[in-house]
Amino acid sequence: MIELFLTVMASLFSLVNPMGAVPVFLAMTPHYTKAERLRTALHTSIYFTLILLAFFFAGSLILSFFGISLNAMRIAGGLVILSSGYSLLNDKFAAGRAIDRKVKQEALVKDDISFSPMAMPMLSGPGSISYLIGVFAANPDWTGRTVVAVVIVLTGLAVYLILRSAPYLKKALGVAGLKALTRIMGFLVMAIGIQYIITGIVDLVKTLA
Repeated sequence: MIELFLTVMASLFSLVNPMGAVPVFLAMTPHYTKAERLRTALHTSIYFTLILLAFFFAGSLILSFFGISLNAMRIAGGLVILSSGYSLLNDKFAAGRAIDRKVKQEALVKDDISFSPMAMPMLSGPGSISYLIGVFAANPDWTGRTVVAVVIVLTGLAVYLILRSAPYLKKALGVAGLKALTRIMGFLVMAIGIQYIITGIVDLVKTLA
């Protein structure tokens, strides 16, 4: 269980990459007071946690409803994760999460950005969702699934702590430091995506054979 906890924690944190969201979060909240920014960080983490928990527990039902096989989802999810990692590696975090100039401008005039675009698609996107659906299917016992649920909650807590500390993190690490961390995360995310594709293809070949 400890191995499962550490593996899922490392993979999910890399896929979510809350550190990469720090500059975008600050750019969307320049007129916020400290209290408003803290409240937005809290609501974002709560929405983020609920979204991932919902897809984690209901993901298999969604696949069954649309008639999508687990291996097809793994391959498609792996391609999305690979693309996301490539965006991180090339310093295009926001673009890789479908956050363009129009979305940023809209966020500046919205009363609440915690659900959209922060919680989704900025933090909980297709990559993390497809990964969790695969983890749910790979752990049929509820002990393992409970461990993963705890990891999701802890990741949500990490999102809150990082976003509430966003101004200090940017000041301490600087733009160069944040970019360096984002690129390291990008490399790890690409590796996760490739592994996910390999797993889907190997299982698919075994099923067909």
